[in-house]
Amino acid sequence: MQVIDILNEAKKPLFTFELVPPLKGSDAQSLLGSVRELAQFEPAYINVTNHQQEVVYLEREDGLLERRTVRKRPGTIALSALIQYTFNIPVVAHLICGGMDSDQLEDALVELNFLGIENILALRGDPPNGEKRFVPMKGGYAHSSDLVKQITNLNEGRYLDSTLQDGRKTHFCTGVAGYPEKHAEAPNLEEDIQMLKYKVECGAQYIVTQMFFDNAVFYRFVDDCRKAGITVPIIPGLKPIGSKRDLATIPQTFHVDFPSELVQLLNKAQKLSEIREIGVYWCTKQAKDLLEHGVPGVHFYTLGKAESVSRIVREVF
Repeated sequence: MQVIDILNEAKKPLFTFELVPPLKGSDAQSLLGSVRELAQFEPAYINVTNHQQEVVYLEREDGLLERRTVRKRPGTIALSALIQYTFNIPVVAHLICGGMDSDQLEDALVELNFLGIENILALRGDPPNGEKRFVPMKGGYAHSSDLVKQITNLNEGRYLDSTLQDGRKTHFCTGVAGYPEKHAEAPNLEEDIQMLKYKVECGAQYIVTQMFFDNAVFYRFVDDCRKAGITVPIIPGLKPIGSKRDLATIPQTFHVDFPSELVQLLNKAQKLSEIREIGVYWCTKQAKDLLEHGVPGVHFYTLGKAESVSRIVREVF
């Protein structure tokens, strides 16, 4: 079932969550355990993230460094199919521009369509670790809007190879990301919202936001989007804090601010268990307030914190 239909037909706010594929060399059992833990709360759908290749430098016998490209978290397509058919829950497969050209992206979409995965979250993706700016592959895309266009074309039966005979129309529902505190590379929030509007014009059917820790930021973002003419559903994304290290890494990685009250609470905590309790408390408070304000649902970034999300969902939903 498509996400947009799930949203339109929902009688109550939806609970959804996101999973990260295991590292190369790991099996899927621990991740499937997280799905089982959260499946009891009947999520409307489950997102599976995608990660592009990274550059590492290995020391050779002669003492020089050798640049090597590796992909540490493969398996988005296979894992999406495994989850969808094991748990009978729709899966949203993330697809990123980074690390693939347009032909490779089309091949991935064809494979997803073949497997019956009809929901895509179209993303540009971040630069690989160690690189400051995003550089598309030759023949690839610099913006997620181009990927949205490609998906829209496939839904209309238009493939990259114009000579293809009997090209079947796909049936993808496409979601995109929104940034309540603006994308790190955008000059300002107004310009970022205009780019988001363009993604919707290219065929995106709903928006899920980057994590935020101050609901007022989300409400302003939604108001600004509506004033700009964006009418598709906007789903807030939340993450429970799991460690004090999050205070440094989340703002640096995701370019979001922590409210002063949350920072003060975390700074007072001495034990990891106390920090996780604060994370559950804050995220629960956010989720309850969002539901009171009539959001279509809440999307949780688990990042290995299925237990914390379980507690929040049990209390909120």
